[in-house]
Parts: sequence; structure tokens; C-alpha cells
Amino acid sequence: MPRVLGVDIPNNKPAYISLTYLYGVGRVVAIQVCYELGIDPHVRASELTEDEVARITNHLDKNYVVEGPLRRKIQQDIGRLREIQCYRGLRHRRGLPVRGQRTKTNARTRKGRKKTVAGKKGVKDMKHWLFADSLVFVLSFWERETSGKGKAEEACSS
Repeated sequence: MPRVLGVDIPNNKPAYISLTYLYGVGRVVAIQVCYELGIDPHVRASELTEDEVARITNHLDKNYVVEGPLRRKIQQDIGRLREIQCYRGLRHRRGLPVRGQRTKTNARTRKGRKKTVAGKKGVKDMKHWLFADSLVFVLSFWERETSGKGKAEEACSS
């Protein structure tokens, strides 16, 4: 297994596919690197010579930010956003989606598993209770008014 920038790349795949196992190297960059160095992209990684592997390693190290330095750069950028307390930094800090996705539903990857809220009554039950409470209030008010003098009339007559 050839080793490029501290990563073992698979033997049985073409060189340009094997290079995509490096963090920060996609298919386009892998093909570009192969053509810039004059390496056939379709040759198997196991058939690459030590010289070709060394040239690939040096070229990636000089011209591209990959693997550890790329991971470190991304973490520093996120840390900077958190530090200046911009909107994206706050979203990162709270573990919510950063790029404007909806959170009322979905967003489970960022938010984690559902947290069930206990003791919440159904909406139908609440409507029935509210209706019953208002009905009792109206009936008690009506009984007071129809049973004789109200409080206002008693205050005026004395």
C-alpha cells in the first residue's frame, strides 16, 4: 500500500481514485495532480513507483492544503466565527444548522435525538377545558345578575 502524506491509499484502485482517500483531495484535484506530474490516472496505485509516490507527495504538500493542515484551518475558521460571535459562530456554538436550513422539523443530524417534553396536553383537550371554564364563568355571572340586585345596585341604594 503506497503511503501519501501519512495516509495509506488502496492498492487495487486507479491512482486518481486512490488519491481521493486523502482529506481535501477530490476527483478533479486528483486528476489534475496526475496530469501535472505526467502520471497515467488509470494506472493502479500498486503499480506506482516509489519515485512517483514521492513526486505526488511533494506536489500535494507544496501546492495544496490537505489532511492535517486543512483540518486545522477549518477548526481555526470555526473558532474565529465563535469568537467574534457572528450569527454563524452562534449556530456552531449551539449545535444548530449554520446555512439557513429549517429547524422546526428535520435538522436531527445537528440537534441530536429528540428530547421529549413531558406533561404536554393535547390541543383538543385544552379547547374543551377552556370552553368548560368560560361556560362556568358565564353561568355564575348570569346567576348573580338574575338572582336579584347586583353589587352595583346594592352600593347605590345604601
